[in-house]
Amino acid sequence: MPLLAEDQDKAVEQAQPALGEFAESFNAAYQAGLRKKLGLFTARDDDFVLAQDLLDAMAKNHADFTLTFRRLSEAALDPVDDSGVRQLFADPSAYDEWAVRWRQRISEEMQDPATRQSAMRLVNPAFIPRNHRIEAVIDAAINRDDFAPFEELLTVLSKPYEDQPAFASYAEPPEPHQRVLQTFCGT
Repeated sequence: MPLLAEDQDKAVEQAQPALGEFAESFNAAYQAGLRKKLGLFTARDDDFVLAQDLLDAMAKNHADFTLTFRRLSEAALDPVDDSGVRQLFADPSAYDEWAVRWRQRISEEMQDPATRQSAMRLVNPAFIPRNHRIEAVIDAAINRDDFAPFEELLTVLSKPYEDQPAFASYAEPPEPHQRVLQTFCGT
C-alpha cells in the first residue's frame, strides 16, 4: 500500500478499482486454463460446468489430479479408449458419465485428435515435484550426504511434459505409506 500513496486511506481508495476487477480476471484466466487442460479450443458457456464436474468426480473418487489430466490427454487421441483415465477413479462409472459429455463437447470442434492431444500435453505435465519424492531427496541429502536422488529428480523435472519411460515411476502418486503429512516452507 505504501507504494500507492503515503496515506493509507488514499492508498486503499486507489487500490479498490484493481481489486474489484481481480475476481473477474482471475475467473476468466482460471476457466481458460481449465479449457486448455480439457483440450477445448473454443469457449462455450457450459465449459466451466464440464470442468468442475470432472474436478468434483476426481475428488469424490480419489483420482490423482496430475495423472487424470495427463491420461485424459492420451484419451483425446483415441475416441474410444478411456481405460487409462477411468482406472484412476475409485468408481470408474463416475468418469464414464463425465467422459460422454467431454467426448461430445470435443467432437463439436474442428481439431483432429493428434492436434488436441499435442495441445493438451503442453499444459498437462507427466511429472510434478510430488511431496514424497521431495521428502526422499531431502532425506538422502541430509542423512546420507547423497545428492544422486536430487540430481535424478532434477533430470526428470527438467522435462515435465515429455514422456520419460525410464522415469515412469516418478509420475505415480505416493503409496499410502509414502504420503507426506507435514510439509515445511521452503521445501
